[in-house]
This record gives sequence, C-alpha cells and structure tokens, in this order.
Amino acid sequence: MQKLHEHFSTKKTSQTAPIPGKQQVKMRSGGYGFAVDDWTQLERFLVLGTEGGTYYASAKELTKSMATATLRCIKKDGPRVVRTIVASSQAGRAAKNDPALFALAMCTKLGDQQTAADAYKALPLVARIGTHLFHFVEYAKAFGGKGGGGFKRAISRWYTDKDAGRLAYQMVKYQQRDGWSHRDLLRLAHPVAPTDNHNVLFHWAVRGWEVEDKQDEPRADMLRGPDDPLKQLIGFELAKRAASAKHVAQLVQDYDLPRECVPTEYLNDVVVWEALLPTMPITALIRNLGKMTSLGMVTNTSAAARHIQQVLGDQERLIKGRVHPMSILMALEAYARGRGFKGSLSWNPAGRVVDALDAAFYLAFKAVKPTGKRLCLGLDISGSMSHPVSGQPFLTCYEASAAMALVTANVETTYEILGFTAGGGAGFVQIGNRRGYYGNTGVLPLSISPRQRLDDVVRYMQGLPMGGTDATLPIRWALANKVEIDAFVTYTDSESWAGPEHVTQSLKEYRDKMGIPAKLVAAAFATNEYSVADPDDAGQMNVCGLDTATPNIISDFISD
Repeated sequence: MQKLHEHFSTKKTSQTAPIPGKQQVKMRSGGYGFAVDDWTQLERFLVLGTEGGTYYASAKELTKSMATATLRCIKKDGPRVVRTIVASSQAGRAAKNDPALFALAMCTKLGDQQTAADAYKALPLVARIGTHLFHFVEYAKAFGGKGGGGFKRAISRWYTDKDAGRLAYQMVKYQQRDGWSHRDLLRLAHPVAPTDNHNVLFHWAVRGWEVEDKQDEPRADMLRGPDDPLKQLIGFELAKRAASAKHVAQLVQDYDLPRECVPTEYLNDVVVWEALLPTMPITALIRNLGKMTSLGMVTNTSAAARHIQQVLGDQERLIKGRVHPMSILMALEAYARGRGFKGSLSWNPAGRVVDALDAAFYLAFKAVKPTGKRLCLGLDISGSMSHPVSGQPFLTCYEASAAMALVTANVETTYEILGFTAGGGAGFVQIGNRRGYYGNTGVLPLSISPRQRLDDVVRYMQGLPMGGTDATLPIRWALANKVEIDAFVTYTDSESWAGPEHVTQSLKEYRDKMGIPAKLVAAAFATNEYSVADPDDAGQMNVCGLDTATPNIISDFISD
C-alpha cells in the first residue's frame, strides 16, 4: 500500500504546511498558524505595542501592520475602537500608554465625524497627564496636522476642565515633551480661562512669572492659605531661587512639590529626598528606589524602607496608580542587581525592598480566582522568546512568561510547569519515572515554585537551553506520561514551526486518547497577526500575555 496519508492528513500535519481544510496562513517563522482578526490585533497592539519589534519582525514592520489593522477597525466601527482604547488605558492593561494615544490620534484624524467626536471626548480619559497630552499632539500631527476646531476644543478642555490645583500640578510636573510645551499648546488652542486661577496659570505658562504687584520675585506670603490651588506654582518658582538643600526640602514640604520641581543641583541631597518620599506618587517611588538607596537613605532598618514596604504592599494604591506588573518586574530585576540598566548609578540593594517589590508584582493584578482544575503551564523557551518584550528592552519574553505563569501557580493547587523548545527531531525517552524529550532541548518540567522570588526565577530561566519552537510539546508530553490535564496554557510569541503536527491536532489526540475535554489557552507575547489556537474550537482561546487582565480571563475560561 502506498502510504499517501503520511503526506496529506488532517490528523498529523507538519507545522510547515497548513492543515487540510483549515484556513491557515504562513507566519513569519515559516510555520502555519491561524490568523487573528483585526480586533484581536488591535488589542495586542494596545497591550504590547511594537517598540523593539519581535524576533521575526522589525518595529517598523510591526507598526505598519498593526496601524493598518487598527485603521480597518476604525473604518468598520470607529466608536467601538474608541471604547476599546479607553477601556484598555483606564484599566492599566498595558505597560505603556503610547499605543493607546497613537490609536486615539488615528481615530481623531482618520475616523468619521462620530468617531472623531468620541475620540476627542475621550482624550482626558486616555491622556491623563501632561506627558500623555504632548505625545497625543505629536501623534495627531502625523495624521493631518494640528488644526481643526475639534482638535483645538479638545486641547482647550484638557486645560479648562481640570480644577486649578490639579492643573497647576500637571503644568509644573510635566513641562515639556516631544518638542511641545504647555506654552505651545495654549497658544495653539487659545482656551478661555474659567477662573482667575486658571488665568494666572495660562499667563505663567505663556509669558513666564508674573504677579499682581508686578514684583519679579515670588513671595511665600502670597499664599492665601494651605489649600491655595496655586501653591505648587509658587513653590516651584521659589525652589528655582533656593539657596540650600535644606531650603529646598522645606519648600517641598510646605508646597507639596514633586521631584520635577527640585533644581538638578539638589537631587543628590538626602534631606531633599526625605522630604519628597512621604508624598511621592507610587510610580515615581518605584522609579527612584535605586537613587534613594545609593544615597544611603534606604537600608533594611531605615524608616524610608518601612515606608516603601508599606506603599508597595497597598494593592488598592498599586491598581489605582495603574502600576503594571511588568514595570514592577523590571524594577525588581534592576534593584536586586544593584545597578540600573542605563547609566553608572549603583547601590547596595536592601533585602526588605527586594521582598516588597516581589510581593507587589502579585498585588498589581486584581485578585486572581483559582480554577481548581488540573493545569499544564507551558513556557516557550525557544530562541525567538529571547527577544525583549515590546517596550521593555531589558526583559525577555521567556522571563516575562515565567512571571505570568507564577501568577497562576500562586493561586492554583494542581499544575505542571514545563519549558518547551524543539528538540531537533529526537523522540520521547524514559527519564526517571517519566518520559521526557531527548536531547539538550525539548520539553522538561521546570523546577519553579510559586514560593520562589521572581528575580530567582528570572535567573533560572536565563540558564535554560534554547532551540526552535514547537508548541505541541506540552500536550504531547502530557499524553506520553498519561498526565491528566484539564487545560493547557502556553506562553509563546504565537509562532510555532518546528513540530511534526499542529497544536490543534495534538490537542484533539490528547482529548480522544485521555477522554478529557481539555482546553487550550494560547497567551501571546508578541504583537503579530497569528495564533496557534483554532478559532473554530470553543475549547481554545487566544489571549494577550502581558495584559493585567490575562490571569482572570484564563481563570474564567477554564472554569466556564
């Protein structure tokens, strides 16, 4: 008999060819997978961005692809795009807000009248701080300039809808970015000041310091009380003229000044940082941990360390501050190693702070619900996963995948954590009392415990061997070892090419032979157009790997 079925079968098809009868596309890796729709591409773009590109595509190529998909969504249903952008940005699903601002700018300039109106209305919800506003204006310029009545009215409302105190904080803290300043935007939009205090702020931004009595120097006695909306503006001007670090520290306390208001020459003085710390926003606190430690201010027994531990242990504050877990992971890795990823700053890390960052990573996710199911968490450790996470150039995809898997493992009781990568065509062999994949690469149970610190897990993952990508391996391993699994969760870059069969075929075989209606969740760590999950199978789902909502989405899906 001629074995024709070995060359054309719906049961086993090499990943370098499409499954007969399935609508698959050739991926950049050379393998075949399922194309995700434009709305999924939009969500991946909003969560992951394209900065740094992926292992298979440059940032330029990805941005063009994702922007084109976003534009198709805008043409199909622009208001829905705006709602999606707002929901993603407001929930803090992404480590960076730039993709949301970029997509919103597209809506204002490339959408229909209703889409543009909705986008302009949503501007303060997405551009929450001055830096966001400057980014948005620069993006909008690329899509048709900075003119138009709708554009100018939206910019005006960004300034006039805020109370004077909140606006003063924004204007002194975020003074300019991307070649734009508040002076530029106020002269462009010509907002009408709703109050006398707004009028003072507008004049200050456009013309510089002016006071009613025409004196050149601001005076502390100008304050009309501790709740004066303009106190930070006055404090900022006083700080410019301060004669000592002690004087600056007193101004920080009296006028509630942020770090950006401190003259550069005083940013190496402990007394200034001690004044800043009690009211420092949580994102600024995380960003400046190394600096404060380098000055000797943060030690295991210091009051500063106790305060930092308390702040990082406040889940409500973390979520309200939209602190993304990956930002904490990056801070943890940098802080624990005692030096930043850039520059020459170094410090002796305080163990108490390292532990606080480790705990904060889990707290940055809203409470994850356990499924009570038997799970297999498969971490792709192939060569493509060595590429940095988009927007996080010092964190690789496989390190981030381990961190995400730990979030699930911390709330579940029954699970396996496997690392997988193509093993050069070798087969399954007996290893101890279980069968493993032969060779230096393949599939292997990882000695990762949810009780380990994240920085320890990252170091462990850095030492694992890498090869090609075969996302079927966790499923085939479970079948070879007769391990009962209710759901497979794979963390990959959504490209698989090195296996003898497709993931959906391996899953079907596992279901048939084990008699378990196992589910598959494919968590993507790359902004691309592909997925290994079959969209026609209700038991398979594609999600975004760096989304703060991912752990609960997975939990809900697995738990029905």
